[in-house]
Amino acid sequence: MSRLLVNESPVMIIPSLAAKIGLNEAVVLQQIHYWLGMSKHHIEGRTWVYNTYEEWQKQLPFWSVSTIKRTIRSLEMLGLLLSENWNRMKMDKTKWYSIDYKKLQEFEDSPPESEATSIEEAAPEEDSEKAWESADNSSVKKVIPYDEIIGYLNEKTGKSFKLSSIKTRELIHARYKEGFTLEDFNRVIDLKTADWRSDPAWNKFLRPETLFGTKFESYLNQQEGKKRLTEGDFNLDE
Repeated sequence: MSRLLVNESPVMIIPSLAAKIGLNEAVVLQQIHYWLGMSKHHIEGRTWVYNTYEEWQKQLPFWSVSTIKRTIRSLEMLGLLLSENWNRMKMDKTKWYSIDYKKLQEFEDSPPESEATSIEEAAPEEDSEKAWESADNSSVKKVIPYDEIIGYLNEKTGKSFKLSSIKTRELIHARYKEGFTLEDFNRVIDLKTADWRSDPAWNKFLRPETLFGTKFESYLNQQEGKKRLTEGDFNLDE
């Protein structure tokens, strides 16, 4: 028998969980759940485990540190993974993690990719990576219907953008933080689909990076009807 098969501790996941939140997310969440079961760090009614991204990568060597970081951030955005800094010295930025098992139960009770996600208020998207790591836990939570927005975009454009895309979630979150609503997203999707879908040269810009970027408000206030297209309408650097 090959030594590559089950001669070391296997990484375990539940397929139904991977279908709901993504394969990478399911692997990391299971790994954290395993260590929480062994942890003796009980703080404010929760059990916590801590590791740097590099230390997690040693446990999951088939991924890069950047993949680990992206996946953990995705779990935080889904509301499944709680993160804190319980270090005695606050200059030590090693993150502590716990799982919100109540939130996980909600995912278990829902069909795949159907959950509107509760997330913490954070800073604007240009500094989003720092924002997700330092968001104030006392902030008021918003419920953002990522699935409805992305589902409507796919329906209107005939494309298949993924609910699990961190970049797309960050863009939607940034617009919600500015006060925009589901109806605003649907209007922008309707207007720009009417403008661009039938034009092969511009159809490629029917994507979250363009529609939900910094020109979102100007798209929203566009008058209905055919609009002349110019390069100024796009975030070509995104």
